[in-house]
Amino acid sequence: MTARYRRFGDYQRQLTAGRNEISANALTLKVGWDEQGRLIPAAVTPIRLTAGEVVRLLEPYISVRFMEQVRAVVPLALYLALFQILFLQQRVEDSWLITGGLFAVIIGLMFFMEGLKLGLMPFGTIIGRELPRNSTLPLVLFITLLLGIGVTFAEPAIGALKAAGQNVSVERAPYLYAILNLWSEQLVLVVGASVGLAAVIGTLRFLYGWSLKPLIYLSLAPVLVLTVYCALDPELLKILGLAWDCGAVTTGPVTVPLVLSLGIGIAAAAGKGDSGLSGFGIVTLASLFPIIGVLLLCLYVSYTVTPLEIMESAAQVAAAAQAVELPWYETSPGTEIVLGIRAILPLVVFLFIVLKLVLREKLDNQGEILYGITLTIIGMCIFNLGLTYGLSKLGGSAGGLVPTAFMQIPDMPESPIYTYMVGLILSLAFAWVLGFGATLAEPALNALGITTEKLTNGVFRKKTLIKAVSLGVGFGIAIGLAKLIFDLPLVWLILPGYLLALVLTFVSDEAFVNVAWDSAGVTTGPITVPLVLAMGLGFGNATHAVEGFGILSMASIGPIITVMITGLWTQHKARQQHRAALAEGPGPAKADAETIV
Repeated sequence: MTARYRRFGDYQRQLTAGRNEISANALTLKVGWDEQGRLIPAAVTPIRLTAGEVVRLLEPYISVRFMEQVRAVVPLALYLALFQILFLQQRVEDSWLITGGLFAVIIGLMFFMEGLKLGLMPFGTIIGRELPRNSTLPLVLFITLLLGIGVTFAEPAIGALKAAGQNVSVERAPYLYAILNLWSEQLVLVVGASVGLAAVIGTLRFLYGWSLKPLIYLSLAPVLVLTVYCALDPELLKILGLAWDCGAVTTGPVTVPLVLSLGIGIAAAAGKGDSGLSGFGIVTLASLFPIIGVLLLCLYVSYTVTPLEIMESAAQVAAAAQAVELPWYETSPGTEIVLGIRAILPLVVFLFIVLKLVLREKLDNQGEILYGITLTIIGMCIFNLGLTYGLSKLGGSAGGLVPTAFMQIPDMPESPIYTYMVGLILSLAFAWVLGFGATLAEPALNALGITTEKLTNGVFRKKTLIKAVSLGVGFGIAIGLAKLIFDLPLVWLILPGYLLALVLTFVSDEAFVNVAWDSAGVTTGPITVPLVLAMGLGFGNATHAVEGFGILSMASIGPIITVMITGLWTQHKARQQHRAALAEGPGPAKADAETIV
């Protein structure tokens, strides 16, 4: 082959073909000075874009946000649908309606998460930074308490908790029915107040450097005592699943970032924000305190009204609902829209009042923040609609059909599909895979894994944490399903599980304790909670269980145990490597060993 030579000028012309050269002076704003020598701002001509140019600019940005939610929702939905079709041999009822609902969930979460980042998070950042500087500690803690209440109302999964009350029989579980239907507003308020109290104590922990271990012991003591007390009453026994599940509902995408940003901001303002433990603890306490609050509320209800009075009230409500045509805002889809607005707007008003009246600060980029708040409200409304027509229907349908694998269902003449043992194993395997896969899709778990790897100097790697948490949630949901199948009292599962967790907490290092207990909160996101709740209630109705709660509580205890066991094993292996390296004598190996532990 012979080489071909080209002139450099021809090469340069090829490179610049189709391009226009613009002088740098043309790109520089023309400035001038007035008679007093002051700079005259240059007139800026706004850039005008066509609709097509706007679409091309936003497409990469939107596609990334859209795909984040697709990866979280679609695999789980496909898994439930395929399991129902292939293993249970049942078609998905209202498939088009469910598909539309799932699409609404994706769009709603995309809008909600983006609006949360643009509209609500700036409030948390500013308040967390400025509040400790301009206010006394009691006022700071009071605002933290109110913030905890506000963010609870704004949690997407709270809507799923309220919707669960429609499937509870007042005759079989009167107090559970009363809490979810007649006292639903008080229930959310109690849960919110509990989260607020947890945020207050978590903030004090940041300020004074308290260890998390004593706080866990002190929090679990009343939780377990109240649980045992309620378990001794046959009627109160039925509300234990709800109380423990409330602990999982609270730690969602609104509560964790806003409360954490406030707590860490307060700690930083006090000069205590450089600790590696900053950020840990609030999620743990926000998972335990609502259990105490709900159990106390249930005790109050049991002392106030009798089961007969609850049944009479339920009958009156049902008769009134039939006699009077409900207004549009009390029927779907009006209910979902109203609840979406009510969830976000009061929180925004509260944050704005704190910013203006307490801190006397102004927001930068007010247009952007208003845009974010609008996105958050729209996203919450769309998500609520998707929850009603998509996630809840799909989870309830799958949960109602899973028992056909091993038992006779009156409405299913072809049930049971398999022998009892094969069907039972298949059902438990279904629950385990659901928990494992749902956990892998949680974006908060990835962030926790990065923090853990940094906190433990690489001893506890991110991949190891994700696997440990996913295994724990998978086994937890499988055990929760077994509780419904064999009609086991929840207290039989709760007490051994948390006693084991307490023993592991006592023998584990502080860093692993922080990670393990906080991991229970990050696993229950806006997708997992409604799906698992609906599945449990559907399964409970099909098997004629008194209630279908308790699966989420087992999904919370599972990762605590698996993460601490993994942490102990990781430490054991690190010590073995340390001793082996020291035995080899001086040199690079010994130097590396000294950095392992």
